[in-house]
Amino acid sequence: MIIIAGVVSVIFIILISVFIINHNKFQFCIIKIDKAEEDIGMYLNMKKNLLDRTIPIINKELKSDAFLNDLAYVEEKNFNNFEMHNYLKECYNKLFKTLDDNEKLLKSDALIRVLDDLNDNEEEIIGAIKFYNDTVVEFNKLVVSFPSKIVALLCHYKNKEFYNNEKREIFEILNER
Repeated sequence: MIIIAGVVSVIFIILISVFIINHNKFQFCIIKIDKAEEDIGMYLNMKKNLLDRTIPIINKELKSDAFLNDLAYVEEKNFNNFEMHNYLKECYNKLFKTLDDNEKLLKSDALIRVLDDLNDNEEEIIGAIKFYNDTVVEFNKLVVSFPSKIVALLCHYKNKEFYNNEKREIFEILNER
């Protein structure tokens, strides 16, 4: 009887240990994902501000007031980081299309400085998104693999979304194997 109680105790301690270890892995991933989201949000705000700085320069040079008008109302749209990223990417592409169509804009020193800052900002966003996506891959692997899948079920952890389809496709291919 004492031997059975001892074996049950050891099994219980092992199960609790496995649960705690896997739960801690999830918590570490969640902390990293939250930090990455915070960084991405900060870089997206910087990108919006830099794009805002291009508007008066371009409008003055083109003698227009139509360039990226709706960017001023982006706060009212309550975008999450995913939506904001896509929206700002569209604005960024509009900016470069406008620059391609109007080469005289590239003679403005103020605009060139903002474009350099935008380029640096874009690299920071790409780095933050890569960190986020890599951490989401790690998190999603925990959600679908044993024994961490049990922790995911008990704690209601679900797969997280990626910032681009490339990582999602890679994860789904790995998940099918």
